[in-house]
Amino acid sequence: MEPAEGIGARGTGAWVPDAAALSGAWHIRRRIEDARTGLSGSLEGETRWTPADGGLLQSETGLLHFGDAAPMQASRRYLWLRDGDGWDIRFDDGWAFHRLAPGRHGDRHHCDPDIYDVTYDFSGWPDWRSVWHVAGPRKKLRIETCYR
Repeated sequence: MEPAEGIGARGTGAWVPDAAALSGAWHIRRRIEDARTGLSGSLEGETRWTPADGGLLQSETGLLHFGDAAPMQASRRYLWLRDGDGWDIRFDDGWAFHRLAPGRHGDRHHCDPDIYDVTYDFSGWPDWRSVWHVAGPRKKLRIETCYR
């Protein structure tokens, strides 16, 4: 990756990548741990950010392995919309998901009855990661995705 453009001061925890820094293809590796069932899984693939009205479209594809199930192709898409100094991240249908901004690298999404907490770590840029903790009556997951 080329030198990163972003918002906020690098190295302070206040920095978030801007559209120029995110744009393009990224290799992803995801680790999924299900504490409720004891199952674990992984996904390896690609996520690509491309220009979209007001921001970027994130399109992710990969091969998902989980427990003893046969591997399967997985995909998902999100809209990353510019919102002041940060990002308003939405599902591809426009429904609100969470926010990322300088000094605010974590957020919470409620999907009744479940709660999704995310933390982003850009300290090793251009390698970075997101970690989700999902809790609910039938869920207790940790999902870590590494981007490079």
